[in-house]
Amino acid sequence: MTISAQKLCRLAAQLANEHGVLARDYARRAFVQMDAEGDRNRALFWLSISILVEDVVLHRTDPNRIPTIH
Repeated sequence: MTISAQKLCRLAAQLANEHGVLARDYARRAFVQMDAEGDRNRALFWLSISILVEDVVLHRTDPNRIPTIH
């Protein structure tokens, strides 16, 4: 299954709005757990979410704009 960068950013923004910086911590814990279980794809998903949540919380990205990913 694939998910667009825009949907990832919106999900991260929604989590950040609901949980603030704690959303980053939740996502990082999910990353560690999934990685320990050997589920690399899900682990990388949660790592990406944790990075995007931090960007949203620290106002480094605007979740309402289409992101540019390099």
